[in-house]
Amino acid sequence: MQKEKKKEAVSQLAEKLSRCNIAITTNYRGLSVAEMTELRRRLRQGGIEYRVIKNTLARFAAKLAGKEGLNQIIEGPTAIAFGYTNVTEPAKALIDYIRSSRGRLTIRGGLLGQRVLTASEVTDLATLPPKEVLMAKVLGTMQGPISALVNVLNSTLVGIVGMLNARIRQLEGG
Repeated sequence: MQKEKKKEAVSQLAEKLSRCNIAITTNYRGLSVAEMTELRRRLRQGGIEYRVIKNTLARFAAKLAGKEGLNQIIEGPTAIAFGYTNVTEPAKALIDYIRSSRGRLTIRGGLLGQRVLTASEVTDLATLPPKEVLMAKVLGTMQGPISALVNVLNSTLVGIVGMLNARIRQLEGG
């Protein structure tokens, strides 16, 4: 590569790193061109960009973007999946592809913000339910004690009203 092209590639990669929510590094060794095309097509459907990178250019880009943690998970032939919206989506797509292709692609790790993830943490991330489901569970957990308090207070009021009605009937009848 010419020096200008390398600088441009580094700046583009740094821009992707600074813009993405999650970056997952993979070892693509052993994948045929057809398999790589299929993987990219699947990832593109989820809004995920997948690029094969040179390690030295990736290191320069990581430094430029302020994400030096990426250097810990770059080794050998490397491709990076960039996720821009939902952080679990790239992990789920890669894990699904690995299961369907019988494991030729391997995950090295990920970078979530400034935190470096191991391959097992990326796999765990893929098993998380969607954000909406997690938010519903949290909301339900928060509403539980409040609704229990309302029921306790309501039952006390119902008891008092019942007692007053009984007293009213007693005074009217006696």
